[in-house]
Amino acid sequence: MRIWGITGTNGKTTTTWIAARFMRAAYITTVEVDTLARKFYTGYTTPPLNQLKTIFAEMEASGAKDCVMEVSSHAIHQRRTGDTVFAGGAFLNLSEDHLDYHKTMEEYFRVKLSFAERLAPGSPYVVALDGENCSAMLEAVKKLPLNVIPVSARNPAYDLDGLKLAGDYNRTNVLVAAALAECAGVPHELIQAEIPRLVPRWGRLEEIACSSPARVFVDFAHTPDGLEKVLAAARGFCPGKLWVVFGAGGDRDPMKRPLMGAACARLADETVVTSDNPRSEDPEAIIDAIVSGMAGRVTHRDADRKAAILWTLAHAKAGDVVIVAGKGHETTQEIAGVKYPFDDRLVVAQA
Repeated sequence: MRIWGITGTNGKTTTTWIAARFMRAAYITTVEVDTLARKFYTGYTTPPLNQLKTIFAEMEASGAKDCVMEVSSHAIHQRRTGDTVFAGGAFLNLSEDHLDYHKTMEEYFRVKLSFAERLAPGSPYVVALDGENCSAMLEAVKKLPLNVIPVSARNPAYDLDGLKLAGDYNRTNVLVAAALAECAGVPHELIQAEIPRLVPRWGRLEEIACSSPARVFVDFAHTPDGLEKVLAAARGFCPGKLWVVFGAGGDRDPMKRPLMGAACARLADETVVTSDNPRSEDPEAIIDAIVSGMAGRVTHRDADRKAAILWTLAHAKAGDVVIVAGKGHETTQEIAGVKYPFDDRLVVAQA
């Protein structure tokens, strides 16, 4: 069984799932593992090595010829994939995140690069050129004995006119997945035929029907770059006001909080700041850090996430678009060490 690894700050889950669709492959994502025999949730982006070996064995027993998997920076640094031999890989982007762990962007970059350094000579390595730090990564991997394949939505190798996934970033995700699938031997015409069939899922700019007159979308964006991209995408189909409801996770990179606030204040018309997963931190202190970057452009703040979402839906009007950002597919909210049932999609749908 060939194993293909995808790394990057944002877009790993979507790109992994799409590449697996193109290849008819098994996959390992943050949201779901599909061994071709069953689907289940591990709680990890990249599972620990012992669990990974069990998953690979089940995939092979199910007849899988290929597995596409997310490879997180934590997993790379901790060598969670052990001696797994990757047939090839892909890099999507690198932006502010996980600096509570990696400490500096330079170290974060070095860890991402080390994944490519472990690939066998001649292995294909797809590099997206449309995101942050992509040019630097391209120059770095060109020095390695790999078959480097640059990809950009500015020069697409496929017709994306029928693509139902909104946003330039999703155009890039699809093209990276397509390039990796071509490396796996999938014919161009089969990939092209599949592109119009792709639809949003797993809380990735996923539209949720509800009683609000506005269109409401749930998205996993939880970094400054991720929020910028999803808001820019939403602006393209928003004739009215663009609303965003968001927070930041506790016990995680605190430096990105004001940057997230600044991105939303700049790109949204109305900003509602709330809790994400506060974990052991004071939710109000997290909100204060976010608001410090917003230059006073806060429409409403409420640490109660459900109340904040309901307030927004009650005030948004026809023609408006509401983005509920940060948790996406997650079905719990962690507060003071306790995980409570909470799903943004259900909260919106039941409003």
